Amino acid sequence: MKRTLLKALVFVTICAAPALANEPLPAVPPIPANNSMSSQKVELGKMLFFDPRLSSSGVVSCATCHNPSFAFTDRVPRALGHKHQVGPRNTPTVLNAAFLSSQFWDGRAATLEEQALGPIQATVEMNESLENVVGRLKEIPEYKKMFIEVFGGKEAVSSGNIAKAIAAFERTLVTPNSPFDRYLMGDTEAISTDARKGWELFQKKGCNACHSGANFTNGEFYRIIVPGSTDLGRFEVTKKEEDKYKFRVQTLRNVALTYPYFNNGSVVRLPDAVKVMSKEMLGSESGDEEAALIVEFLKSLTGTMPRVDYPVLP
Repeated sequence: MKRTLLKALVFVTICAAPALANEPLPAVPPIPANNSMSSQKVELGKMLFFDPRLSSSGVVSCATCHNPSFAFTDRVPRALGHKHQVGPRNTPTVLNAAFLSSQFWDGRAATLEEQALGPIQATVEMNESLENVVGRLKEIPEYKKMFIEVFGGKEAVSSGNIAKAIAAFERTLVTPNSPFDRYLMGDTEAISTDARKGWELFQKKGCNACHSGANFTNGEFYRIIVPGSTDLGRFEVTKKEEDKYKFRVQTLRNVALTYPYFNNGSVVRLPDAVKVMSKEMLGSESGDEEAALIVEFLKSLTGTMPRVDYPVLP
């Protein structure tokens, strides 16, 4: 009992230091100086996001795993990629990824631009070289014209510009105006009584020490081993012993829609995920009633979904 309590106190103390007060999600995310937004760039990025020709097989696109119908996830435990290979991890949502301080479960990409090129080259995902993708797009007149209009220059079709276009599209995938956002802005009737009780529990238990800020994540990495997982997490990036089994704190925005949960997708039901987090990260047990109240609060984090019309590809 003492060891469990000590673990919980240490964890909350570590998390609490950089914690930010939870606040409404902005309608516009941070935009880097080297990748300004334009409607033409966003449209190009959307087309690339949905285009399976970025893969070696011609059948896998970014949207294969990040399906708008499933809140930009795939709702399977672990991602299915090239030749139906099962990936090592669950697919995280792209919704509100523009607010994250790093990308992927292990934080191996610092920006959306860097992240965009990873799945294309991953053998288990799209299994294609950037050289082949660039060459293929150059052979499509409509794409070549769009790249020149957006980026200018004879070498407009490049891997760097592909990444910029996809990232620009992904920065439009934000979900503001959730019931909880409206509650924070003064609409006391925006969430139910049970959701308010769940929010109080969420704070009392210390969940918001790490799930803080507008996107409900402080962006830090913490050790967690969930049922059935042998994933070494951030260690695979840093090779530091202290980073074994560490993963970035996930956003809780739209969490009711982004099941199954955890790095290996081992938990399907949100109440069960709440119980796992309570036990593994806070050293306390959550009963059915307590978990149900927290779930009601988490449901209130579902925001207004961006409208994404499937593009007609050239």
